Amino acid sequence: MEKENKGKKNNSDLRTGENVSLLPILAVNFIGTLGFSIVLPFLVFLVNRLGGNAFIYGLASAMYPAFQLVGAPILGRWSDTYGRKKILFISQLGTLLSWIIFLVALFLPVISLFKIDSRVLGAFTVTLPLAVLFFARALDGLTGGNVSVANAYLADITAERDRSQNFGKMAISENLGFIVGPALAGILSLTMYGNVAPVLGAIVISLIGTFLIISYLPESKECAPGEPEEAEKVRKIFSYEIRECKTTFETKKPEFREIMRLQNIPYMLGLYFLIDLGYNVFYTAFPLHAISTLNWSIAKMGVYFTVLSGLLIIVQSTVLPRVSRKYSDAALIIFGSLMLGTNFLLLIPGNIFLTYLAAGFFALGDGLMWPSFLSLLSKVVGRKYQGTIQGIASSFGGLASITGLILGGLLYEKLAGASFLIAGLVIYTVFLLNFRLRHFEEQIILRNR
Repeated sequence: MEKENKGKKNNSDLRTGENVSLLPILAVNFIGTLGFSIVLPFLVFLVNRLGGNAFIYGLASAMYPAFQLVGAPILGRWSDTYGRKKILFISQLGTLLSWIIFLVALFLPVISLFKIDSRVLGAFTVTLPLAVLFFARALDGLTGGNVSVANAYLADITAERDRSQNFGKMAISENLGFIVGPALAGILSLTMYGNVAPVLGAIVISLIGTFLIISYLPESKECAPGEPEEAEKVRKIFSYEIRECKTTFETKKPEFREIMRLQNIPYMLGLYFLIDLGYNVFYTAFPLHAISTLNWSIAKMGVYFTVLSGLLIIVQSTVLPRVSRKYSDAALIIFGSLMLGTNFLLLIPGNIFLTYLAAGFFALGDGLMWPSFLSLLSKVVGRKYQGTIQGIASSFGGLASITGLILGGLLYEKLAGASFLIAGLVIYTVFLLNFRLRHFEEQIILRNR
């Protein structure tokens, strides 16, 4: 009886956010980001070596979000119904398999499948390993609901008063991954194994992430104990048993139209789209800019991303906890978007000093804005549809990523450094739209009284 009461107390702790360790979910988030970011410094070089150009690099980068657009809402709904841990496991398993396929692509012969020479798209060759690389990124995207499910998990175990700070900790774990990943890629790329070494590193990292989920991550939406399970409510995915959880909420999967009728959700999702659009124009254009204008190598690009992520961690670990006690989420989102937009403008001249100064503006803007935005989104949603909304939000982000990554490559092909002006204008638009978020916070306060 004592053991049973202890189990019930632990489940209650998970739901209320009291005495719950964030370390397991932060570790899983760090591992996921580390595995993703390790490819950033060398992907553009790899695509060029296999026959691609700026457009193909943008397209290769867009494969992940394009298929995440399909997979994330499904995984988010499943996590509401079957539990977060199980779906995180499936997502991590898909990532592991995709990296294995990525590794295989590096050993395939460079056989030309077809060539294109276009005024708009430029000249490029689609080769066999490039096609397999595209498939690997697509598979990772299809099972890539780990970020949205991890955010829903964090919302499950966090009291509302701690949302902003805990989402800040989640962002810190992501940025630690972005520090270690590019730095590790730069070091490994200098070994005799070249581009193979970072991919092997990503496989090992994905294996560690899978082990952490199985062994150390408690479920945040426990199934009701002791109840008979009907056969149709027990399914297997990748040989992993999935039982439908009985929670205090209905497990009926909400329709997309039902979600979009929730108060303030369409507006928040629209902002989510625009923010990700600005980010992804940058993430495609900057590596191309670093090669053609700044004449950077893989190692120098790894150093820059490491510095950028280090500054983000400083902001999110020291500045965000202090200012979140004094200012509302909406105020931090407004200020952060202004700083983030300014960062993009500083990149246009192609000056080394301004480029590193831009990293400071990026860290201050993103470090204050994004955790606060995720915190406010989770409060607007409420507890019932956390996984579903986070999945749909990831789809909006995925759509923005597809658009931004492809657009970033095309814009840089035509406009060079001036393409950062487009990203800046998008974020300045977000800055103006963010003022309405103050009204959303007032509604949340009235709802909770």
